[in-house]
Amino acid sequence: MIEAAHAARRLESVWVKETRPLLQGARLTAWELRRAGIPHSLLADAAVGALFNDGAVERVVVGADRIAANGDVANKVGTYPIAVLADRHGVPFYVAAPTTTIDHDTATGADIPIERRAPEEVTTLAGVEIAPAGTEAVNFAFDVTPAELVTAIITERGVLRPPYGASLLEAARR
Repeated sequence: MIEAAHAARRLESVWVKETRPLLQGARLTAWELRRAGIPHSLLADAAVGALFNDGAVERVVVGADRIAANGDVANKVGTYPIAVLADRHGVPFYVAAPTTTIDHDTATGADIPIERRAPEEVTTLAGVEIAPAGTEAVNFAFDVTPAELVTAIITERGVLRPPYGASLLEAARR
């Protein structure tokens, strides 16, 4: 979707969060955008609010690891706060995902178990301790964004809009 928007001259550049603690944004998303020739800028996760406050975000597009039947979206941790910021600043928040991520057997995001990963991913960096010995760490791998913060879900079967219960079922029937 990003490549198509760029090719159609509807996308100038992309903001890429580093995506701590495993740095998937820095290592993977930035690599893919560079390979596709799409201008992008990397920023620290904590800087996202400053971008919104400066008016530097026109729209948000995120992926999804799982979409509940009501349209709640589980994705990499940090997605929910971005959705809240987008809502606060009147910026559309889109989810781009294949229909295979829709789980019609899971009623809401509250029913999605959220993985917690090893605390060492937060307390170390490249194998080097960055926190004082004995520091406890919580390392959520995902968070859930409520459907009411999602402007639309973009799939290979079309753009789905609220109410998501109905539009997700209709997409499954197509």
